[in-house]
Amino acid sequence: MASDLLSIALSGARAARTGLDVTAHNIANAGTDGYVRRSISLSEVSGSGISGRGQDISLSGVRLSSIVRNADLFRQAEVRRTGADAARAGAEVRGLENIAAAVEQSRVYPAMVDFEGALQRLASDPTDASLRSGVIEAARTLSGTFNIAAEGLEGVADGLQFEATAGVTQVNTLAGELARVNLRLARASDASSDQSTLLDQRDSLLEQVSKFGTVSTSFATDGQVTVRMGSGTGPLLVDGGTSNPLSMAISGTDTLSFTLAGSPLALPGGSLAGQALSLDKLATVRSDLNDLADSVRDAVNGAQGSGVALDGSTGTPLFTGSGAAGMTLAFSNGALIATAPVGAPAGSRDPGNLDALRSALATSDPAGALDALIFDISSTVSSRRVTQGAIDTIAGNARVALEAQAGVDLDEEAVNLVRFQQAFQASSKAMQAASTIFDTLLGLR
Repeated sequence: MASDLLSIALSGARAARTGLDVTAHNIANAGTDGYVRRSISLSEVSGSGISGRGQDISLSGVRLSSIVRNADLFRQAEVRRTGADAARAGAEVRGLENIAAAVEQSRVYPAMVDFEGALQRLASDPTDASLRSGVIEAARTLSGTFNIAAEGLEGVADGLQFEATAGVTQVNTLAGELARVNLRLARASDASSDQSTLLDQRDSLLEQVSKFGTVSTSFATDGQVTVRMGSGTGPLLVDGGTSNPLSMAISGTDTLSFTLAGSPLALPGGSLAGQALSLDKLATVRSDLNDLADSVRDAVNGAQGSGVALDGSTGTPLFTGSGAAGMTLAFSNGALIATAPVGAPAGSRDPGNLDALRSALATSDPAGALDALIFDISSTVSSRRVTQGAIDTIAGNARVALEAQAGVDLDEEAVNLVRFQQAFQASSKAMQAASTIFDTLLGLR
């Protein structure tokens, strides 16, 4: 009986010692990114009953079944899914904000209004040199602001493409690391500390990849993961120890497309998806801005060709070039503004052609179109911010749920320290009792 008591107490002390080790390990890694809390799984040691009473219950102590990694695959998948949505929303909002800033800070709308105002003032005295100079300067400012807006949009496009290129590179790097972790998992023993560490690395890498694009995962019994991008039927990113390359192509309009292992890839989530959406919007804004610049050029130049300048010569184009980036002022001599109709003598005060020019601008209404373009961008940014806020809340809740289940709670670990310490001390007392019994039976006391 004393022998049984000693072995039982020894097994209890060993189990409590392991519990203390695991608890200390949790505390030490409380701030480690990607660390999943460990706990011990104990089971009763099977054995025969007390001698001569085989029908009795087993009294053989306890043993450590395994060190459990407290991971929840569903909650981890939710963190990846909602994190991908949040990354897409964040990247899209940042891109849209930069697009809005590029157009608004160019002050192309105020420049358009000032140009129309300068033409209106010139109508009061078409021969006034200062008023003609005012029109020229307003036209110079207008073409310059179109150029600035185009350059700003080009800068936004370059920035988004740079970020997307870096993201693709990072995805390929992470995929390679995942493939290597898979190979190491295939060689790791079940429930070993090495396997638990590898599983932490696997899950951390999966979460990092999901920030760039939506991923779908399936897990083997040894912990290896198969990763598809885009959807559950999307192309393979990682399969066993092999990773496939993600590639990105940039179109002539600066929009993005992706391929994975040579197959077209549609990304519903992740920062790459957000950057692609921003570039789609930028292409639309750039096209609209170019159309507006061309409409102003065509209206002004068309009217110029239908009238005569102050010296009686036929009017020449005021603007040259195409699109917002190419629009330039053709001349700086205010006398060349064709305010009078064809056939009017030199120095004519007849504003007939100037009225036609103003009428052409009123018909195309570039100021109104610019205002509508800026409003469209601003309203898009505003609505996406609202969506981003809701998605961030959902992603935050998923993260909190995972941390509550898999994260290290220092208060809980402090309780475990006391619990396992007391269990160890109690097992030590049982061993002392077993020793006393032995001494008594042997007549040593």
